[in-house]
Amino acid sequence: MAITTIRDFFRMEAAGGVVLVIAAALAIWVANSPVAPYYQELLDVHLAIQAGALKIDKPLLLWINDGLMAVFFLLVGLEIKREFVRGELSRREQAILPFIAAIGGMLLPALIFTGLNLGAPSYLYGWAIPAATDIAFALTVLALLGSRVPLSLKVFLTAVAVIDDLGAIVIIAIFYTYELSLLSLALAGAALVGLVILNLCNVNKLAPYLILGFILWVCVLKSGVHATLAGVALAMAIPVREPKSGEESLLKRCEHGLHPWVAFGILPLFGFANAGVSFADIGWYKLADTLTLGIALGLFVGKQLGVFGATWLTCRAGIASQPEGASWAQVYGVAIICGIGFTMSLFIGGLAWPHTDYDAEVRLGVILGSVASAFIGAMVLLFAPPNRST
Repeated sequence: MAITTIRDFFRMEAAGGVVLVIAAALAIWVANSPVAPYYQELLDVHLAIQAGALKIDKPLLLWINDGLMAVFFLLVGLEIKREFVRGELSRREQAILPFIAAIGGMLLPALIFTGLNLGAPSYLYGWAIPAATDIAFALTVLALLGSRVPLSLKVFLTAVAVIDDLGAIVIIAIFYTYELSLLSLALAGAALVGLVILNLCNVNKLAPYLILGFILWVCVLKSGVHATLAGVALAMAIPVREPKSGEESLLKRCEHGLHPWVAFGILPLFGFANAGVSFADIGWYKLADTLTLGIALGLFVGKQLGVFGATWLTCRAGIASQPEGASWAQVYGVAIICGIGFTMSLFIGGLAWPHTDYDAEVRLGVILGSVASAFIGAMVLLFAPPNRST
């Protein structure tokens, strides 16, 4: 059953990753075509919702990044909770290797980025951009390689990416929160208490959670904390226990219901809205800019060295075992693929500089680092010798 669940998850993420790749490529094409002005105008269109004194007025780009991405983070939160309660991360011996690998894969990219940008203080806000892994893109690459990649490595990559997402959530909450509204935070806290009460009372209907979840999202949006964190908080309150009637848990039903909408709708829309890099004003100097280099090298160099180095040291120290049936060359190939940071890297880049002229450097660095990681990682896995001892 566990293997079937992993394979179903893998197929969904991989298929969604293909759509995400197409959406990102389309965005780049549109941004460099005669319709580029209309693309930007579309993203700048303001949409407003008002109920009495409460008014939410944002451009379309922020409705995508603050609103729809909250649903993405809800799914991420559900996956994290499931993995830690019932899944691959529920036992210490299973969780220790991907946990240490994920920590290494977050620290080294951040150090490389920071080291390259010590002379540019305004760039340092982006230190967390190369610390992320895009699970949909990464699993797409593994799907294209088929049986050349052992299932244990697919599970390992999924676990690393889940822990990576958890780290990104913590980073966003701590380092990318600005002016706070205490009243909004208090109201958000009250909504969160209500969600916990629903959980403790074994409420297994979705509607009450969605109502309080929407209230929580509005309060968090107005509080100064990034609104997507409301999705994670809601996920933590969704019950993972099976009801007595023998039905699936509410968490599993929500996860299965959200997955296609996120994989084939929200993430491609986010990619289309955020990946549009215009090359019209980008010269060689942009490639040499330390912001671009810090992101690209952080993803391509920092991720592979951090993940592989932490994995190798952990196994050599006897703390954990090497992924079953995988050679060290194959582990290294997967470590390189962890440098595909696309979705979360672009998202954190938007949080680091919400209203600046650094969009081109951020997008260019993310795309260069992610594409290099995908191509080189795939080549290593394509030609890597299997583990002969199995």
